[in-house]
Amino acid sequence: MAACQAVWLENILKEMEIPIALFIDNKSSISLARNPALHGRSKHIEAKFHFMREQVNKGALQIVHCSTELQLADIFTKVLKVDRFIKLISLVGMKEVETSIKGGC
Repeated sequence: MAACQAVWLENILKEMEIPIALFIDNKSSISLARNPALHGRSKHIEAKFHFMREQVNKGALQIVHCSTELQLADIFTKVLKVDRFIKLISLVGMKEVETSIKGGC
Protein backbone atom coordinates (compact mmCIF):
# COMPACT_ATOMS: atom_id res chain seq x y z
CA MET A 1 0.00 0.00 0.00
CA ALA A 2 2.84 2.39 0.86
CA ALA A 3 4.50 1.69 -2.50
CA CYS A 4 1.28 2.51 -4.34
CA GLN A 5 0.85 5.78 -2.43
CA ALA A 6 4.51 6.65 -2.97
CA VAL A 7 4.18 6.21 -6.74
CA TRP A 8 1.07 8.41 -6.69
CA LEU A 9 3.02 11.09 -4.78
CA GLU A 10 5.99 10.64 -7.10
CA ASN A 11 3.80 11.53 -10.07
CA ILE A 12 2.69 14.70 -8.30
CA LEU A 13 6.23 15.66 -7.24
CA LYS A 14 7.92 14.79 -10.54
CA GLU A 15 8.02 18.41 -11.65
CA MET A 16 9.80 19.38 -8.42
CA GLU A 17 12.44 16.67 -8.98
CA ILE A 18 11.98 15.27 -5.46
CA PRO A 19 12.70 11.50 -5.28
CA ILE A 20 10.40 9.24 -3.28
CA ALA A 21 12.01 7.01 -0.66
CA LEU A 22 10.40 4.34 1.50
CA PHE A 23 12.03 3.93 4.89
CA ILE A 24 11.74 0.25 5.77
CA ASP A 25 12.92 -1.38 8.98
CA ASN A 26 12.86 -4.95 7.65
CA LYS A 27 16.07 -5.98 5.86
CA SER A 28 14.46 -9.11 4.37
CA SER A 29 11.78 -7.00 2.69
CA ILE A 30 14.44 -4.71 1.27
CA SER A 31 16.41 -7.66 -0.12
CA LEU A 32 13.33 -9.15 -1.76
CA ALA A 33 12.37 -5.79 -3.26
CA ARG A 34 15.83 -5.27 -4.76
CA ASN A 35 16.42 -8.84 -5.95
CA PRO A 36 14.43 -9.73 -9.07
CA ALA A 37 15.01 -13.47 -8.60
CA LEU A 38 12.24 -15.36 -6.85
CA HIS A 39 13.30 -17.75 -4.13
CA GLY A 40 11.44 -20.84 -2.97
CA ARG A 41 10.60 -19.10 0.29
CA SER A 42 9.16 -16.02 -1.44
CA LYS A 43 6.60 -17.69 -3.73
CA HIS A 44 3.77 -16.75 -1.38
CA ILE A 45 4.42 -13.01 -1.75
CA GLU A 46 1.34 -11.12 -2.91
CA ALA A 47 1.02 -9.12 -6.13
CA LYS A 48 1.26 -5.81 -4.25
CA PHE A 49 4.80 -6.72 -3.16
CA HIS A 50 5.74 -7.46 -6.76
CA PHE A 51 4.38 -4.01 -7.66
CA MET A 52 6.86 -2.48 -5.20
CA ARG A 53 9.71 -4.54 -6.72
CA GLU A 54 8.81 -3.30 -10.20
CA GLN A 55 8.82 0.30 -9.01
CA VAL A 56 12.23 -0.13 -7.37
CA ASN A 57 13.68 -1.82 -10.46
CA LYS A 58 12.55 0.97 -12.78
CA GLY A 59 13.82 3.65 -10.37
CA ALA A 60 10.44 5.12 -9.40
CA LEU A 61 11.09 4.34 -5.71
CA GLN A 62 14.15 4.28 -3.52
CA ILE A 63 14.24 1.92 -0.56
CA VAL A 64 16.22 2.99 2.48
CA HIS A 65 16.86 0.92 5.60
CA CYS A 66 15.70 2.62 8.76
CA SER A 67 16.30 1.16 12.19
CA THR A 68 13.17 0.14 14.06
CA GLU A 69 13.98 2.69 16.76
CA LEU A 70 13.71 5.54 14.24
CA GLN A 71 10.71 4.29 12.23
CA LEU A 72 8.49 7.37 12.43
CA ALA A 73 5.52 5.62 10.81
CA ASP A 74 5.13 3.57 13.99
CA ILE A 75 3.42 6.60 15.56
CA PHE A 76 0.50 6.04 13.20
CA THR A 77 0.54 2.25 12.87
CA LYS A 78 1.36 0.73 16.27
CA VAL A 79 0.54 0.95 19.93
CA LEU A 80 3.71 2.29 21.54
CA LYS A 81 5.04 2.63 25.05
CA VAL A 82 4.92 6.21 26.29
CA ASP A 83 8.68 6.79 26.24
CA ARG A 84 9.03 5.59 22.62
CA PHE A 85 5.98 7.61 21.54
CA ILE A 86 7.45 10.76 23.11
CA LYS A 87 10.81 10.14 21.39
CA LEU A 88 9.20 9.66 17.97
CA ILE A 89 6.92 12.70 18.18
CA SER A 90 9.94 14.81 19.11
CA LEU A 91 11.74 13.49 16.00
CA VAL A 92 8.75 14.52 13.89
CA GLY A 93 8.84 17.97 15.47
CA MET A 94 5.53 17.80 17.34
CA LYS A 95 5.28 19.85 20.52
CA GLU A 96 2.70 20.24 23.22
CA VAL A 97 0.97 23.60 22.95
CA GLU A 98 -0.45 25.33 25.98
CA THR A 99 -3.73 27.14 25.46
CA SER A 100 -5.31 29.85 27.57
CA ILE A 101 -8.90 28.85 26.78
CA LYS A 102 -11.00 28.82 29.93
CA GLY A 103 -14.14 26.81 30.37
CA GLY A 104 -13.45 24.63 27.32
CA CYS A 105 -15.63 21.80 26.18
